Parts: sequence; C-alpha cells; structure tokens
Amino acid sequence: MADYNIEEKDSFTVLGIGIELKSDYTDFAGLTKEKADFWHAVKEDGRLDTLKALATNGYIFAVNEAVNNKMMHYAGVMTEATLPEATRVIQFPKGEYLVVKGEAKTAEELSNQLTGIAFGQVLPEVNDYAYVGGPNAAVEMGQRNGLVYGEFWIPVVRK
Repeated sequence: MADYNIEEKDSFTVLGIGIELKSDYTDFAGLTKEKADFWHAVKEDGRLDTLKALATNGYIFAVNEAVNNKMMHYAGVMTEATLPEATRVIQFPKGEYLVVKGEAKTAEELSNQLTGIAFGQVLPEVNDYAYVGGPNAAVEMGQRNGLVYGEFWIPVVRK
C-alpha cells in the first residue's frame, strides 16, 4: 500500500499559470503529454522562475482543477502576491486532505506517479473519506539523494 495519511490543513492560496487540458479525462497518455509540454514551456520561457521568486516557501505546485466545466492544469506557488501574467489565484480550503508521499527521478515523473497512486489506489481504498471536487495538487518539495520528493494533496470529506 502507498505511503499516505489524512492531514488537517489550513486554507492556503496558490498563484498559478495554467492551460486548459483538451484530452478526455480518461486519456492518461494524452493528459500526460499535454502537461509535459506545458511544464517544458513554463520552464523554458521563464514563467516558472517568475512564480518561484514570489513563493512563500520552496514548494512547486502542479494543480488540477475543474473551472467552468473545463479541465485546467497550473504551475503554481504558495503566495499572497499576484502577477499580471498569472492565470488564476487558486484557493485551497481549510479541512482534511488525503496526502500521498513519494519520490522519483524528475518532478514530472513524481507528479504522474503520485497522481496515479492517489486516484488509482488510495482514494478507492479509503472508505471513510470521499473526494468531492475542488483543486488537487502534486507538490514538489525538494531533492534528496538525487531524487525529487513530494506529496499529492486531495481535499476530502468524511463519508
């Protein structure tokens, strides 16, 4: 079983630059490619560095959120600041979160791995809690022993 727990978190804000994902939500390969292309672009053109300069901590968020019936994906940081080029200020609610921990060779691999574990393994097995929507995020927290480590956060409610 994956390394996970339920944690109480205060509300927090992530400033994000994002895109609308066009692939069907069941098309894992298509979504993975769209996200990879997006992350490559925000790293290359300096938008991620601009966000990181405003961050209140060293975490980088890969946020998934449904907005106006569109599947959105954001690169973001925890901050109270704003930027003209930012796409969205994402409010994460105070409450309980399913937190899945892991590590991988790259940030992209970490995000994909934790997303799959969180939604494919842990959430279906956690019988006392349910995901009822809202933003969720892969959180890149740092590097150790040559690997990127982090967590996946999904807001949940008790059933």
